[in-house]
Amino acid sequence: MTSTVDERLGGPVRKPPRKPKPAPTARGFSPLRALGMAVVWLFTALNVLVLYWLVMAAFKSPIEIFTKPFALPSYWVERGQLFRNLAYAWNNAGFGRAFVITVVLVAVSSVAIVLLAAPAAYALTRLGVRGANGLTNFVAIGMGIPFQTVVIPLFIGMAELDLTNNLFGLFLIYVALSLPFTVFLLTGFFRSLPDELEEAAAIDGASPARTFFTIMLPLARGGLITALILNAIGLWNETLLSIVFLNENANFTLARALFAFNSAASYQSEYGGLVAGVAIVVLPMLVLYVLLARRIITGLTLGAGK
Repeated sequence: MTSTVDERLGGPVRKPPRKPKPAPTARGFSPLRALGMAVVWLFTALNVLVLYWLVMAAFKSPIEIFTKPFALPSYWVERGQLFRNLAYAWNNAGFGRAFVITVVLVAVSSVAIVLLAAPAAYALTRLGVRGANGLTNFVAIGMGIPFQTVVIPLFIGMAELDLTNNLFGLFLIYVALSLPFTVFLLTGFFRSLPDELEEAAAIDGASPARTFFTIMLPLARGGLITALILNAIGLWNETLLSIVFLNENANFTLARALFAFNSAASYQSEYGGLVAGVAIVVLPMLVLYVLLARRIITGLTLGAGK
């Protein structure tokens, strides 16, 4: 027992002894948890195996792809043409032009989506707009509508505006179809920001627009980056819309070029080039996700903070 002197009472005051913290107990064995971990690791191993096969097949001849699927490449290595398949896909199959088009289109579309969604999400969550909850729910409905169901009327409308087989038309479609998810995602980030910041800005005489651009937008930077990355990954892998709205090789995105090359490769027995094309499509986004996975997960977690 320890004692201290309370100056106001003028006498010793005894404090009760602290209770010792209980020692941590080891977790008991859970069959369900062990089964779940086994399934996760099995799924991971299968994906790693598929990735290994894809990378190795990109450097093999067609015969090696089918006869030695998991062996190291040797045919093109012996002939000093290790990157023959990648060069064929890049130059002969048009993946070089398609890669540049896809990078520019995805980058511009992702930035435009975030620039439009951020003010909308801020207005729905922070400005006290009448019926904001209903509007937010209405926007969220757009996430549940499969875009396959709107392809035909969308194509008819875009054809009337002469925007089919046009990269600008595809850009408009990408932005329109991605806005519901992005707005709904960013509303969570803006809700998590403290109200005191807006109140202090209002006292200082800042307008809502100035408060948004100078205070709230920088604080929601994590959410903006997360939305940007998720949109970039989704648009990079988009295939159906590019197949429907693009007809000329000069406008093909990577997914559209791969779809066109798939039918030609079977006639030419150019399976090595086809697998190399798949690697060109898949690997950039895979590397991006691996490098930024922690930021994406952190950003999504912050969005559910309130």
